[in-house]
Amino acid sequence: MTTQLVGDLLILALAARVFGADAVALLRRLAAAGVRAGVNEMTRYERGDGR
Repeated sequence: MTTQLVGDLLILALAARVFGADAVALLRRLAAAGVRAGVNEMTRYERGDGR
């Protein structure tokens, strides 16, 4: 393991500790937005508004 990799892992661990709860909330919001976009696309093609 190189020292640069160790440094990167330490920074990642620190960032996960500091932003952990916020990151989980952000990932949930992103997942929900992805689901909404997918459902929106499906209903758009069912209505005939697609290509």
